[in-house]
Amino acid sequence: MKLFKQAGCFAIHFCVILVVFFHQTALAKSYQSHQVTEAGITIQLDIGQMTIKPIHEMAVEVMVDGQYSRNFPSFALTPDLNRDVPFKFIESEQTLTLSTKRLSVSFDKSSTQISYHKDGEPLTREEAGYFEQATLQGFRFVLSPEERLLGTGQRVLGMDRRGHRLPLYNRAHYGYGTHSEQMNYSLPAIMSSKKYMILFDNSAKGAIDLGKSESDVLQFEAIGGRQSYLLIAGDSYPELINHYVDVTGKQPMPPRWALGNHASRFGYKSQQQVIDTINKYQEASIPVDAIILDLYWFGKEVQGHMGNLAWDKDAFPEPEKMIRTLKDKGVKTTLITEPFVLTSSKRWDEAVENDVLAKNIAGTDVRIFDFFFGETGLIDVFHKPAQDWFGAIYKELSEQGVAGVWGDLGEPEVHPADMQHQLSDWQITASSDEIHNVFGHEWAKLAYQSSLQANPDQRPFILMRAGFAGSQRYGLIPWTGDVSRSWDGLKPQPELTMQMGLFGLAYTHSDLGGFAGGEQFDKEMYIRWLQYGVFQPIYRPHAQDAIAPEPVFHDQETQSITREYIKLRYRLMPYNYTLAYLNSQQGLPMMRPMFFEDESDLSLIDYKDQYLWGDAFLVKPVTEEGVKKVNVYLPQGQWTDFWTGEKYQVTEENGKVVEYPVNLTKLPVLVRGGSIIPTVRDHQNASEYSSQSLRFDLYFDPSKLVTETLVYEDDGISPNSVEKGEYELIKVKSTGADNKGQAVMTLAFNREVKGAYSGIPNQRELSTVIHHWPSRPKDIKINGQSIAIAVTKSDFDLEATAAFYNFNTKQLIIKTNWQNTASEIIIN
Repeated sequence: MKLFKQAGCFAIHFCVILVVFFHQTALAKSYQSHQVTEAGITIQLDIGQMTIKPIHEMAVEVMVDGQYSRNFPSFALTPDLNRDVPFKFIESEQTLTLSTKRLSVSFDKSSTQISYHKDGEPLTREEAGYFEQATLQGFRFVLSPEERLLGTGQRVLGMDRRGHRLPLYNRAHYGYGTHSEQMNYSLPAIMSSKKYMILFDNSAKGAIDLGKSESDVLQFEAIGGRQSYLLIAGDSYPELINHYVDVTGKQPMPPRWALGNHASRFGYKSQQQVIDTINKYQEASIPVDAIILDLYWFGKEVQGHMGNLAWDKDAFPEPEKMIRTLKDKGVKTTLITEPFVLTSSKRWDEAVENDVLAKNIAGTDVRIFDFFFGETGLIDVFHKPAQDWFGAIYKELSEQGVAGVWGDLGEPEVHPADMQHQLSDWQITASSDEIHNVFGHEWAKLAYQSSLQANPDQRPFILMRAGFAGSQRYGLIPWTGDVSRSWDGLKPQPELTMQMGLFGLAYTHSDLGGFAGGEQFDKEMYIRWLQYGVFQPIYRPHAQDAIAPEPVFHDQETQSITREYIKLRYRLMPYNYTLAYLNSQQGLPMMRPMFFEDESDLSLIDYKDQYLWGDAFLVKPVTEEGVKKVNVYLPQGQWTDFWTGEKYQVTEENGKVVEYPVNLTKLPVLVRGGSIIPTVRDHQNASEYSSQSLRFDLYFDPSKLVTETLVYEDDGISPNSVEKGEYELIKVKSTGADNKGQAVMTLAFNREVKGAYSGIPNQRELSTVIHHWPSRPKDIKINGQSIAIAVTKSDFDLEATAAFYNFNTKQLIIKTNWQNTASEIIIN
């Protein structure tokens, strides 16, 4: 026995030596020579060629063409990227250094490792850099002890992902709750608390190790494909995100109706049910902008019909009439599509004849496989004939009046490893594992371009649950998959949206109310989820229809509470639409993490269950049953309860966590001091939207005497409104001073019209509500003219231009007709 133990010990030590030797051999590489080009540096290594190229003043691309890598295209980088980035090159005996104005990249000839500096200060560096084995390639980076890591896509792990090893392979997690390591949308990218990002620009099946196996090493790895990464730097988190979307692409503005309420379920089974559902919304006076049809639009049952991609005329006898009827009610129609064509579907023979489907490993025949929905093939969205075929179907649906595309199961949910895809644009054949993670990306591109070709005057609406880095440039709107219909399903939703928003995917949202399971209707959980939805990017209750996801099919109290929240969502449309505009220009998320408030406080990264909605609102979803109060962390400064007007003044001395009382009608929502929030009147859908009557709520804060806001307005429909200059910007600025104890304020209203658009108001009814104004003003002047200050609210209502001060609420209300010219209100 002793000899056996000694032999076992020897074997273990021998194995360790072998692993270390193999590891060192796999990483070993040596510098041979280099060449400086207009684009960057090309370095010859013994294992292949490395290129280092600046792609932005604060971003660089590193690519290795090694023995096992494949020269795949970059799916992450935007095709119209301006690569003409000035740089300086310095060679020393030991290093090759490429520098832009602020970012420098140094290649060490001895170790072949790269280090990065920003403004002369160390930023990060490779550990071993590129490594390759026959079945695994990737890059390794050094992690500092205090460094925090965000990113990697949709996971439920907490905000800081350091210490995990995670798969890079899009895969659905049905019925997830408070933990998930693999979901529909993985991202091979991290954001560091040191203000840099690394994006592994590789579409293949792989993994990311964030200090799990080795605490001080970040490792990206894949089974093949393009061996490249992007290093992006910034001075702040918002600036870092801006630089990221500068190189991967910005999300185009969605149509305004996309920010409204979407009726959706799995699923509507007939034309009459669709019309009846929208009638229920309108009878209940609950705003609704769209209805989304699941797979019953092309088949009577779940199984056997996928791939038909044409109306089931028994259930939907007059689809175009139905779509017109909905349009007359101001409601858009969105249809589900999937990338699978079943052998039992009506289009199977057509798909085979047109070379639409992905091939077997030999590349000779369609790869047919079993799937829950039936025996199937997979549309090869990379292949030109498949793109033309699928695009023609989208075009036909658009001509029928369909306004939105829903792409489901696009991971793809089943993707045999022995399947081949033909990348027509690059004349490459690839295995499914090599391009799995960009299937949804290319599908979104196809749907986006097809929608624009069919309707060049309308912005596409592309709902899709899987994609890649950069998919936002194709208007992709992701959701968080088939979440459990439970409190545990609700809890992680802010985390999921915030993480995706850091990487340009700002419209990530959840199926409100939860999707999967649930034997009985949980009224409280449902209401809490729909309340939270007002402050998430897309408002879409959706679920299996054993329990109705739409509020109109529930009791009167549920309808009453959710109605008021949905109406609030519509009143906030100017605010939300401006957030969409800012996202399209800067990549700025709509839902923002708490660590944006104080970037020096790393503990704020851990806040996963509260967030900022834009800059003005702080929101804390209620995710526990039956609670009467919740703890809310408030940054320093003045915060106002949105519902009651109660004011919280937070300082270092009195602490930052407050107990916030709640009941079933109340979601914790607070407004930052100094904020100016634009709203419009109640309306039923985007077809009724108008900013002709605008209200601005200003939350007066004596410590913030200068505040301002921006309102973006266009026709809500036309693509490229910003690029064409067909929009206007309304700017409101407040300045104040303390005049011997008397508050004094000047409000400046300015309008910058870039170009006319359909529906632009010639003048506006303007209401300004100033909260926490200390006393009744002595005088109010609008453009130098004093206006009446009503003594009673009834007198104020009769005046076209007047003011009223409410002593009880300490609100000062001013209304006037605004001619859209520069105007000034002075309050003494």
